[in-house]
Amino acid sequence: MFALSSGMPPAAIAVLRISGPAAGPALEALAGRLPAPRRASLAELKDAAGAPLDRALLLWFPGPATATGEDLAELHLHGGRAVVAAVEAALGVLPGLRRAEPGEFTRRAFLNGRIDLAEAEGLADLLAAETESQRVQALGMASGHVSRAVMGWQERLLALMAGAEAELNFADEDDVDVYEGTAQRLVSGMAELAAELGLWLARPAAEVIAEGLSVVIAGPPNAGKSTLINALAQRELAIVSPVAGTTRDVIETPLALDGIAMRFSDTAGIRTESADDVEAIGIGRAKAAVEAADILLWLGPPAEAPAHPRRLLIAAQADRWRGDAAAEVQAARCDLILSAATGEGMDRLHAAIVEMARALLPREGEAALRQRQRAALAEAKDWLSIEAGTREDEDMILIAERLRLAATSLDRITGRAGVEDMLDALFGRFCIGK
Repeated sequence: MFALSSGMPPAAIAVLRISGPAAGPALEALAGRLPAPRRASLAELKDAAGAPLDRALLLWFPGPATATGEDLAELHLHGGRAVVAAVEAALGVLPGLRRAEPGEFTRRAFLNGRIDLAEAEGLADLLAAETESQRVQALGMASGHVSRAVMGWQERLLALMAGAEAELNFADEDDVDVYEGTAQRLVSGMAELAAELGLWLARPAAEVIAEGLSVVIAGPPNAGKSTLINALAQRELAIVSPVAGTTRDVIETPLALDGIAMRFSDTAGIRTESADDVEAIGIGRAKAAVEAADILLWLGPPAEAPAHPRRLLIAAQADRWRGDAAAEVQAARCDLILSAATGEGMDRLHAAIVEMARALLPREGEAALRQRQRAALAEAKDWLSIEAGTREDEDMILIAERLRLAATSLDRITGRAGVEDMLDALFGRFCIGK
């Protein structure tokens, strides 16, 4: 298979990648020779009829120590559209070659054991990253941060599985070490591992970074919500009007503050009585958005603010109420005084939102799990957790089955390990099968 692996032309350089058993013959067909492995070589490329195509750099990587785990070649061409099209046409008529499907290079890397599922997901996130926090998180996963943690858990789990298997099937062998209280020792090891998995599950989900934190602006009608989101977005996103009930639906816009992806939402004014049925629907959606928000910006009387673990009480429209004694008293009970129209307090708001957001993100050096990975990890934790007093903690058959199911769950995170690994641990540790 072959595909353009650089940006769409025109560009200074275009990189065409070829992978599979036909990669070497393709180089010989176009360049007339196979260059030295892993050394750039300049060559004239010609099509099957001998017509010149381009003067390009060739790179030849014999498998399996390549990105895809198979023979790999790269053609570094001049990046014009016509050049790329001509070389692709020449490759397309060669036997054993076809255009790659989307993601096929990464898929082959996984199938050939060069990367695992978690690393593949990290690579996909890295390609889609738009903010600094997304880049850092995706790079960590693509570099194997999660995979290394899973590998460590699997090794500990395999040791427990080998101990259970030895107790069940080989206790009468002279060269197998069997101890009294094996069941209790295994259950204790399972509890320790389950506790560690629980710490990982307590971390923020990777989707929070990839999709952005939800920041909802809410309050009564005419509180300045639409003016604020327009000021944050630096464009006329929402209609600003003195007429109560102008905003009828949730208006959302993606923004990045200090490299953190966020989704800011302007909502309908919340009040007990609505002017019509459409506004009532908007109020219902606003309340639902508040409940689902990661961060709530409340522009209204502090006493009317919904309960929320991460909220900022904002005395908005300061340019209008300055000098009003009652308004000044109410503003003193808020976290911030703000005027989106004049810019007063906008820097403080920015800093406060970023501070709250950082508390919701993984700390430096920590990796977050995607929903699929979290589900598998939670399932493994459940299988490792045995309730005291159920007599399950004394039944070696049930313990062995729980260990097997936990291993299966962990395997779904990376797509690696399995029965053969358990057998290796078993026979290696207990000298069975000599």
